[in-house]
Amino acid sequence: MIEMTANRYGKSRVRLVKVTHNEGYHELYEWMVEVLLEGDYETAHTLGDNSKILPTDTMKNTVYFLARESKATSIEVFAQEMGAFLMGRNPQVSAVHVKIEAVMWKRLTIDGSPHPDSFMRGSNERQITWLRQDRSGTKLRSGLEDLVIMKTAKSGFEDYIVDELTTLKPTADRLFCTALTADWVYSGAIAGGGGVDFNALREEIRETMLESFAGHDSLSVQHTLYAMGETALNKVKAITEVHLLMPNKHCIPVDLSRFGQENPNEIFVPTDEPHGTIEATLRRK
Repeated sequence: MIEMTANRYGKSRVRLVKVTHNEGYHELYEWMVEVLLEGDYETAHTLGDNSKILPTDTMKNTVYFLARESKATSIEVFAQEMGAFLMGRNPQVSAVHVKIEAVMWKRLTIDGSPHPDSFMRGSNERQITWLRQDRSGTKLRSGLEDLVIMKTAKSGFEDYIVDELTTLKPTADRLFCTALTADWVYSGAIAGGGGVDFNALREEIRETMLESFAGHDSLSVQHTLYAMGETALNKVKAITEVHLLMPNKHCIPVDLSRFGQENPNEIFVPTDEPHGTIEATLRRK
């Protein structure tokens, strides 16, 4: 006998640009939304019974409908609104999963002043939130991806295992480049509460980790990763756990001796592949 142990379905990659018209200036948001539903859908799979199925096209339309009604300025609040709306209208649903990615738009500065209605794309960094809302409550996790950062001092890698296959040379002075991916879990009170400035919290977490990265005397990627996560947890009490993924994007010194030149750690070849992959999850005890 076959039984279904889990199932969910929904709509992915629903792209949305929203412009909010304020007096004298505009706000611009670009989000990509995924909505997945868990619930009583076994007969849809086993019998082809669609009577409990909310079409994924309706989910797409729900994103645009709510975006028009919503005053949300953060992806976390909009995710909460999506979860509550779909749970309230669909008794067959046991849980709603919402994932929202935001790309960065920056206001242009013209003649030294912020322009009211012109913008430029920022870096490849993406802001992300994940929400799971069921009948008992809400879990909320947020983060960022592809934040490319580099430091040109206070980084080395020495005293590692050396065997017959080791060719890497130890160094106390190397470039440290990574594309940071980080996510954090909000406390239950924050995730389910209203009136929380998630944009301010995100900025505080982000800047705290960047400050730690810049100031840390790094003995390895692992060493700095831990310092960044530890600092974020110590400073931002609204989060209970942080996960960091930091690929080591190597910059390899060029051998200029064949040209009769020295290379005092000034000329490098950047390479993305292969790269080291370092990740860890930290939480308060």
